[in-house]
Amino acid sequence: MALAEAGARGRLLLWPRVVLFGDSITEFSFQENGWGASLAERLVRKCDVVNRGLSGYNTRWAKLILPRLISKSTGAESTVAVTIFFGANDSALKDLNPKQHVPLEEYAANLKSMIQYLKSVDITEDRIILITPPPLQESAWEKECLAKGDKLNRCNATTGEYAQACVQVARDCGTDVLDLWTLMQKNQDFSSYLSDGLHLSTKGNSFLAAQLWSHLENKLSALPSLLPYWRDVDHTNPEASLL
Repeated sequence: MALAEAGARGRLLLWPRVVLFGDSITEFSFQENGWGASLAERLVRKCDVVNRGLSGYNTRWAKLILPRLISKSTGAESTVAVTIFFGANDSALKDLNPKQHVPLEEYAANLKSMIQYLKSVDITEDRIILITPPPLQESAWEKECLAKGDKLNRCNATTGEYAQACVQVARDCGTDVLDLWTLMQKNQDFSSYLSDGLHLSTKGNSFLAAQLWSHLENKLSALPSLLPYWRDVDHTNPEASLL
């Protein structure tokens, strides 16, 4: 059978997708032992996990990008979940990092704007998960800053204010939320979750992967495997099994 004929006979295969939208903690999530890679492994043959992490970005920039990533014509219908994971850069101290800093009230408004946009392209609240920034281990991050000739440009108390704002936005908008800032600090030595005081270590990636799956499992675990198991394909008439 010619490929064109096979394509005409079979229905187009549209993989459902989960979109991970965030900053460097999302961009790095497909590295070895990353939380995004862990999620993709859980969902292989069921769902594509799409990494749309943008290192260094804040919500002011993200809200401009989001309509270019997801629209009614570019996959909104097949999008079964979206994570929005910003705040680590927004919460940078204004005086020391004005380029990335976003005021707290604007940060909350930007999150709401992104949720409202997703709803406008028919991605409902139950498919949206906000993730707060993780806690900041100040002494470790200060070493990173000093190595670049900078002063410590973030503090954990400020990051916590942004985390609380993220949680409140989720409550106001009816979305799910993963409060990473609070959950990680239930461990007194939360620094083990961080590789440099800001980004996630292997342990931190595993922790986030497990916490996120607990939010996604009910939404996604019932997705069927796409295409039959190879032993179930009729080798004498594969068209009957595959088209």
